[in-house]
Amino acid sequence: MRTRKGSARRQAKRRLFQRAEGYVGGRRRLYRTAKETLVRAGVFAFRDRKTKRRNFRRLWIIRVNAAARMHGLRYSQFINGLLKAKIELDRKTLAEMAVNDAAGFAVVVEAAKKALGVS
Repeated sequence: MRTRKGSARRQAKRRLFQRAEGYVGGRRRLYRTAKETLVRAGVFAFRDRKTKRRNFRRLWIIRVNAAARMHGLRYSQFINGLLKAKIELDRKTLAEMAVNDAAGFAVVVEAAKKALGVS
């Protein structure tokens, strides 16, 4: 006797419709439409996880640049000074310091200036 995938198919459909909750109209109720919508949503989610990282890095660089300019250095000079001073802080940490810990950021800027030989 041949087997059919009745219960397995029902479970798969149920899982798919659960993932499609919150969509409107046929995107939630119709199997094919819901499946196409979920595939498309997955593509966007994958793409935008990469984009999010890119956008946050841009934001951190803008913040670090603004804070460094307040201390008389351009962003590129500041990063070069950090490399020469062997200070390994990432841009996220530097941006957080620039916003929430101005005194600590000033200390880091002074170390970068000293490594560059700028007064």
